[in-house]
Amino acid sequence: MHVCLVYDCLYPWTVGGAERWYRVLAERLVADGHAVTYLTLRQWDVAQPPEIPGVEIIAVGPRMALYTDQRRRIWPALRFGAGVFAALATRPCRYDVVHCAGFPYFSTLAAGARRWRGRSRLVGDWWDIWSRDSWRAYLGPARGWIGHAVQRRCIRLRHVALCYSEHHLRRLLAEGYHDAALRIGGIYTGPSIAATLESPEPLVLFVGRHIPEKRAPAVVEALAIVRRERPEVRATIVGDGPDRPNVAAAITRHGLREAVTLPGFVSDAELNRLLRRAACLVLPSWREGFGLVLLDAIARGTPVVTVAAPENAASELVVAGVNGTIAASASAEDLGSAILSVMSAGMPLRESTARWWVEQAPRLSAAAGYAQILTAYGATTVETAG
Repeated sequence: MHVCLVYDCLYPWTVGGAERWYRVLAERLVADGHAVTYLTLRQWDVAQPPEIPGVEIIAVGPRMALYTDQRRRIWPALRFGAGVFAALATRPCRYDVVHCAGFPYFSTLAAGARRWRGRSRLVGDWWDIWSRDSWRAYLGPARGWIGHAVQRRCIRLRHVALCYSEHHLRRLLAEGYHDAALRIGGIYTGPSIAATLESPEPLVLFVGRHIPEKRAPAVVEALAIVRRERPEVRATIVGDGPDRPNVAAAITRHGLREAVTLPGFVSDAELNRLLRRAACLVLPSWREGFGLVLLDAIARGTPVVTVAAPENAASELVVAGVNGTIAASASAEDLGSAILSVMSAGMPLRESTARWWVEQAPRLSAAAGYAQILTAYGATTVETAG
């Protein structure tokens, strides 16, 4: 089987949960004897092209900044869609499966438009699906209406949809999807807990892109509340992105320069150390399609804190009092109170978190998800785009 993976990011040249998963998926397919092509935008120097053994990597567009003014830029998505259209048009019968990330949408539209040229099966990942109100808040009334309309058009293409949360599966159906859909539960690819849990440091950890929807500055605001009771607590905020100046401004505003570290992106070894030793991982996102970073922490026995928000599907991974807690909101008071409650629970909560992971790991592992995806590859019917 020849599989074409389509996403405008490639790990580790860009860092995030989705690109990590697609990298693992590509390598697993190759290990099982399948041919894999990866269509993406170029994120590397021309003189140093990426090499993933057995994977054909094709840059269908130039190197471009994906974000501006704290939002995804439209032009790179359009350029990537045009590149995908051209790449599939010149090789219409080459691929058995074209597997697209639903977002950015123009590449999904391109893949759907070209399926009639060959026998490619179209599979689409729906990490998250925005409501009409979310689109308006993100882009304004006019552009938000267009964004929602484009999303809806992609959903209604004839394809097998893969969803990674119950929340977004329900929304997919509500937005008009009528074909076969699979709920994929297993995409965790990292290490699991050691035999002995480590005692935590008084450390609050955030890991993720610094973009508005992940609300990294909220961690700083909450830390100021936490330190009123626990002045020894500090924070490390891993990652980078357009919201970083707001994180730095919050640190200065609260006088926390000695208590908060901003290391940018870190090595896998350093990230593993931080995840194992942190008192908790905090993810205050208002929008999250899965929340893979929560499993990165839970799999090491570190409890997590996330927030209740209509677009935050990561809350599905949290069982309050068992592997962490869900704050009522991302306000400094609510988030700070949630962090304090987790830290006060101490080792018993870490032990409970470890037990939860042992029970749930078979369902959440990449091996389980990979088996489901192979089912999707085989079950997809070849139809004209709707």
